[in-house]
Amino acid sequence: MDITVIGRGSIGGGLADLWEQAGHQVVRLGRGGGDAGHADAVLLAVPGDVVADALSSVAGLAGRTVLDATNLYGGSRPPRGASSNAEFVRTVTGGPTAKAFSTNFASLFGRVAGARARPSNLWAGDDAAAEVVERLSLDAGYEAVRLGDLGMAATQEALAGPLFSIMQSGLGPFVYRMAPPEEL
Repeated sequence: MDITVIGRGSIGGGLADLWEQAGHQVVRLGRGGGDAGHADAVLLAVPGDVVADALSSVAGLAGRTVLDATNLYGGSRPPRGASSNAEFVRTVTGGPTAKAFSTNFASLFGRVAGARARPSNLWAGDDAAAEVVERLSLDAGYEAVRLGDLGMAATQEALAGPLFSIMQSGLGPFVYRMAPPEEL
């Protein structure tokens, strides 16, 4: 799969590394932007309050499947009155959109492959994005767990605060696993 990653930080860079190791072709875009016109999928991994600026610097996004890994902190709001960053992304690209990889700690990406049980990657989004989310989750060492349609992206974005509070309360960065009871 050809993947364009917008954002070279710990989330974007970490997932790009994992996907390259899995055999995907990855183009990494930073603040200077670039072209995503060749991509089968796009990962948006920038600070949540610069989503609009980041998207405006990238050509070729129309109709692309976009995985939005951004989060909002400290009272930040999605651009232009959207209820979530992911819903804003869909208004810009017009393609299948998912909120994904926003509830995973990048500092653990390198350890996930060795986990005794595959951790979860919570996602919310369009049905048309499901195959891409599931494949890229597996290729990064996670199992995709769907929260719901894109209308649930704001709920997922709101989870960032509680997850960071858990981390800061002494647990440190962690993975989570959601599984049916028959897997107990």
